[in-house]
Amino acid sequence: MEIVSNIALISINETLIIQLISFLIFLFLINKIMIRPLNGTMAERAIFIETVKEEITDAGKRINKISEQIREKEQAVRKEAFEIAAEAEDTGGQKASEIFENVVREISKLRKQTEQEVDIQVTEARKYIQTESETLAATIMERILDRRL
Repeated sequence: MEIVSNIALISINETLIIQLISFLIFLFLINKIMIRPLNGTMAERAIFIETVKEEITDAGKRINKISEQIREKEQAVRKEAFEIAAEAEDTGGQKASEIFENVVREISKLRKQTEQEVDIQVTEARKYIQTESETLAATIMERILDRRL
């Protein structure tokens, strides 16, 4: 080996070639051992993230669809409830008018009965008053005339 008396920062000799070859071998090994598996793992992770994003989007669409179905069912149930309430109100109104009509008929019957009873009592009272008035008139006439009739 020859010693170069030249003081330089970079000298080109056989050690540079050996270092270059060992660096290339090192790059090859690092590429095989670390970089390729790391790239594969990053690619798998990217695929996994995309899959998760798609699942999230699909889940969001399903949630929107289910929410819409729930809203539709809620509207249908509300409509049905309003119809049932209206029907119940109509039925109640009809029953109320039937009850009112029955009460009016019953009142009419009771009124006729009461009028008949009152007429009977008035007739009996007139008969009683007639006999009493005749007796009273005879008594008054006897006292006024001071004699028996």
